[in-house]
Amino acid sequence: MTVSVRLPGVDGRSVDHTMAEPRYLGAAGARFTSRIAYAAAHVVAEPLGHNAPGAPAAVDWDATLRFRHHLWNHGFGVAEAMDTAQRGMGLDWQATQQLIRRSAAEAHAVGGQIAAGAGTDHLEAGERDLDTITTGYLTQLEVVEDSGARPILMASRQLAAAAGGPDDYHRIYGRILEVSSTPVVLHWLGPMFDPALAGYWGSGDLEEATDSFVALCADHAARIDGVKVSLLDADHEIALRRRLPDTVRCYTGDDFNYPELIRGDDTGHSDALLGIFAAIAPAAATALAALDRGDLEVYEEVFSRTVPLARHVFAVPTFHYKTGIAFLAWLSGHQDGFTMVAGQQAGRSVPDLVTTFRLADAAGLLPDPSLAAHRMTSFLEVAGVTP
Repeated sequence: MTVSVRLPGVDGRSVDHTMAEPRYLGAAGARFTSRIAYAAAHVVAEPLGHNAPGAPAAVDWDATLRFRHHLWNHGFGVAEAMDTAQRGMGLDWQATQQLIRRSAAEAHAVGGQIAAGAGTDHLEAGERDLDTITTGYLTQLEVVEDSGARPILMASRQLAAAAGGPDDYHRIYGRILEVSSTPVVLHWLGPMFDPALAGYWGSGDLEEATDSFVALCADHAARIDGVKVSLLDADHEIALRRRLPDTVRCYTGDDFNYPELIRGDDTGHSDALLGIFAAIAPAAATALAALDRGDLEVYEEVFSRTVPLARHVFAVPTFHYKTGIAFLAWLSGHQDGFTMVAGQQAGRSVPDLVTTFRLADAAGLLPDPSLAAHRMTSFLEVAGVTP
């Protein structure tokens, strides 16, 4: 049955849009063998919660956990309580602790992989005492370790503001790594994702910051499972991963260039820890399964359809990509409403979300075209867009 929906065109006039057939309906059912792949998952807001800017997060726990099962069913590990889950943009520490513990319990029940973010976002925004920042990291690390999730040491806004140079980063991260009970993932989140993280690792010069980061990894290689690099710079990531110790993985966080980085070259490859995988899980599972069996033609074909959507969702201002992720989850039927904690559903414009819809449909990513068309029409009506 052909499904169509009226959408605003580039000139503002409505046009009929015929929906594509969904391409990816089956679950992978097994973990991937050639790459480790985590999907960084969003949180679903409680529709009747007071999720205004600055208010404590009210989370729809049932829908949030169902979405994680969707990712595990497609073969992905879940990267929990990361920036995709609105850390630093509405998800407070009390809700974050619940999220980590609940998700980890679900993961253990089904044998799913899970890693979770530990940072310093529970501290006062203006905290500049380095010992207090270190203690803040250790407080969150304890929560993650107690849950049984692999720790991901997230970048700290407080540390970015307080550190005097590379030595401060090395001292603080060194103390944390010494007490971690399991190897951790280090997250280098670029300023396009969070402007407050400019100059991380002790320098505003990218090469100097990279030297500092690589030295830290070399000094503590036994304590580091891998590094997640979110700089949206494929050439830099390739050069960086060639410099890492052999035992330290590179997890790409590049939502623009992931197909080539995961595929790799004759010197190595990146594993994956990506926010876009939450939005394209069935397609990404198809591509990674093809890579496992050495079918690069299918791998390239499937991923190439998803890249225009990914580059749009993560377009400037990149830190509002979470809105597109939640919107796609709603269109796909993974949640009942399109609201977000802290009111972040307002992070993208109506034209932007119309384009998100078009690109997702063009890639065959909307599993129920009738539902997606109905919800898109409802969204446009609420926005004041008439046929």
